[in-house]
Amino acid sequence: MAARPFIVHVAKLRRVLGTRWHEVRSGPIDDLACSGSAVPAGADLRADVTLEAIAGGITVVGLLEAPWTGECRRCLTTASGTLRIPVRELYRSDGDGEDAYRLVADEVDLEPLVHDAVLLELPIAPVCDEGCLGLCPLCGGNRNEQACSCETPRDERWAALDVLRVPDLGPEN
Repeated sequence: MAARPFIVHVAKLRRVLGTRWHEVRSGPIDDLACSGSAVPAGADLRADVTLEAIAGGITVVGLLEAPWTGECRRCLTTASGTLRIPVRELYRSDGDGEDAYRLVADEVDLEPLVHDAVLLELPIAPVCDEGCLGLCPLCGGNRNEQACSCETPRDERWAALDVLRVPDLGPEN
């Protein structure tokens, strides 16, 4: 694919207001990472969007997809997944990146949109599975792989509260 796969030439699109184009673009974007996860280097990100000519610019509506990997916050194994991000953004000639993206020389560059949306959606504290049991705080064993028989030591600072405990009477009572 081209060196700049996220560039869409929209001169023809802008000639008639209300005209729509469907575009599917994909390619890698470097350095997409947050503290807990990242898009793998060289991985293709996908933009499946519809562009529409409006007065003063172009609207971009669609779905972005990006793979991610990271370290599970509970068990420290590799966690991974695919982000699916709905987007609805505006491109204008006077766009500043805050309210609208910049439309330059009848070109819509989807790369800043994909970059920003993926960075905002990357998991900060990823988990390998919602049911992940994590590591035992005492022996360090992975509780997903084997049962742990460690018992939490009693904290004597709380021993005075034991008098308040109600005895377990069983299921009949």
